[in-house]
This record gives sequence, structure tokens and C-alpha cells, in this order.
Amino acid sequence: MSKAVLILGAGVGGLTTADTLRQLLPPEIRIVLVDKGFDGTLGLSLLWVLRGWRQPDEVRVRATAASLPGVELVTATVGHIDIPAQAVHTDAGVIGYDALVIALGATLDTAAVPGLSEALDAGVAGQFYTLDGATGLRAKVDELDRGRIAVLIAGVPFKCPAAPYEAAFLLAAQLGDRFDSETVRIDTFTPDPLPMPVAGPEVGEALVALLKDRGIGFHPRKTIARVDAAETTLHFGDGTAEPFDLLAVVPPHAPSAAARSAGLGEAGWIPVNPQTLSTGVDNVWAIGDATVLTLPNGKPLPKAAVFAEAQAEVVAHRVARQLGYDAPERFFTGWGACYVETGDHQAAKGEGNFLHAPAPSVTLYPPSRAFHDEKVAQERAWLDRWNR
Repeated sequence: MSKAVLILGAGVGGLTTADTLRQLLPPEIRIVLVDKGFDGTLGLSLLWVLRGWRQPDEVRVRATAASLPGVELVTATVGHIDIPAQAVHTDAGVIGYDALVIALGATLDTAAVPGLSEALDAGVAGQFYTLDGATGLRAKVDELDRGRIAVLIAGVPFKCPAAPYEAAFLLAAQLGDRFDSETVRIDTFTPDPLPMPVAGPEVGEALVALLKDRGIGFHPRKTIARVDAAETTLHFGDGTAEPFDLLAVVPPHAPSAAARSAGLGEAGWIPVNPQTLSTGVDNVWAIGDATVLTLPNGKPLPKAAVFAEAQAEVVAHRVARQLGYDAPERFFTGWGACYVETGDHQAAKGEGNFLHAPAPSVTLYPPSRAFHDEKVAQERAWLDRWNR
């Protein structure tokens, strides 16, 4: 019987793993990619949907047999990962494997903050981590004549540490004269002492300076306790409260139920070796947002697609070697970059080595049109790669 590599999740990490493995392995090795649907969204582009620079159909990722030749695409919901049996139970049946790659991402858990779901349902809050969320929040901002927008990080970790601050800049640009005249104000609230704390204090302080230069408020060490939708008020763990007219929230993130079912990590996030992405279980690897990868300073690697893509290349080569095929040995280096859009077709760029010891070595470069264009090129490359 032929061997099978099973990949769970068709985000950037899962797609890259499947594509790379198909290039490394002979046709007789089955490569099976499972996802609940192969009509996804490029997360990198969601903030541009919020700004109105992209339409929803322009940022969809539709993986097909044409974009992943030789890969079996199985549309199914994963129910349980049975590690001892080397099998995954789905609503389309049980799939056995010889090697497993878990790339199930993270889910949004709005129920984790009292009152947050009610605020979203009432229309006084919106989020920008889904396509519907980004388009809906844009419409709410268009309708806001005056008042205060609160950009709230409701829990850590979350996908793309720069995203809430990008959102603040882009919302200011969308508001235009309403923001410039201070008819509508924007304030950011985070439980962290600085933005993007894993990148170091210099990066965080530089980003705070950019926010203040634009007239956007920054409020650190604000851990949300509850949201009062009726009174449109944020209540924090330190006993303080802040009013808002519109809440733009980064909802708490949680590991998927399927990832938790594997039993590989106490909190559901899957611990991995920083260089190899191995889980400590033979023939099982995990990549991307589903993981917790601990850096030399003890903090977790940020959840970002650029890291998932790099990890996928490493894991694909390691799977091929594990199955006995000649493939170069790869290690995850921790090098990565992210962009911080400032709303005027310019972007700052944070870049460096996150696995550097004793702490990440990251530089935030000032905003420029060139960095914005780099992000556009990255978006185009990913969309062209999968939409074939």
C-alpha cells in the first residue's frame, strides 16, 4: 500500500506544504490536503478590504486541482486527530497517514470576553479578521459622523501583531476630514506595554511615535474585562472604563477544536521545536497559527503568514527525508518581515531574526511607498500562486 502524507488546513502554510511536497515526492506517495472549504481569503489583504482598496472577490484564494496538481483535495471538517492510531476522523470519513502536518490555524473566540458577542450583534462593534467582518466594519465607519473609535486588542496571542495598528491608520485615512478635524477620534488599547512587544522596545516605541504623529491615541496595559454594548463602554481589569461610539476589535484567538483534539499541548496550541517544527511525536509536525513556538527570550513567535510559509518549506523537506527520500535538510531560521500600512499607500516595515538570541533582532524601517509596493507584490505572488 502506498504511503500517505496528510495535511490539515489549506491556509498559506498548508497550501505551501502540499505544493512543496508534491515537488519532492514521487507520484506513488499520496498527498492529501483536508479543509472544510477551499474558497478562502488572503489574510494579508483584509485590511485593504477594510480601507476599500480591495473588493472581496479580489482577495479570495481558491485552491483547485489546477493549482495543486497531484494533491488530493478533500473537503471535510476535522473532528478528531487520533495520534496513536495515525488516523484523522472527519465528517467525510477516517483518513490514515504515515506523516501528518497540522496547519489548522486559529479561530476567533468572541465569547471569551463578556459582552463582546453582544456588541458585535448589536452593531456597535466590528472586527477585521474575516472578509465579512472587514466589509461590515468599513460600512460602519462610513456611517460614523462623530465620536470615538476604539481599536481594542481583546486578548493575546492574535494573528498579525501589526494588524490593529495598521487598522487604526487605515481607519484614520478612511475618515479623512472627520478625523483630521477631530470630529472622530481614534484610540488604541492593548494589554501589552508596547505594540508588537516580541520585536523589542525600540520597535514598539517607534510605532507609538508613528501613532502619536498621526493623532491616534495609544493606551498600554489595558486588559479588557467586559464590553457593555448598551452603554458603549469598555471596562478594563484595572477598574477603569472608556467610552466608545464604534469598537474595532481584535477578538481573542483560540486553537481550533480539531487541533485541541490531538492532545499535543495543554492549552490546545501545539508546542513545536523552533528549528524543525516537530511536535515531539514521530511523524507529526505543526506549523503556522496552530502552534506555539517559544523564542530564546521565552516569548512566542508571532502568528503571521510569512512564518507559516517559511515553516511549510522546512516541514515539507523534513517529511520527505522522514519517508526515506533524498531532500535537503532545512531548518526554520526565524527570519521574517511584516508591514505596517500608514493609510497613504505607504508602509513601515519590521524585519529581522526572531530566533536571534537572547532576543529577537528586529528593525522597524520608516514608512515609504516602496514598502507598500513590496506588500502589494507579496499579495500578488500569493494570489497568482494559488488561483490557477
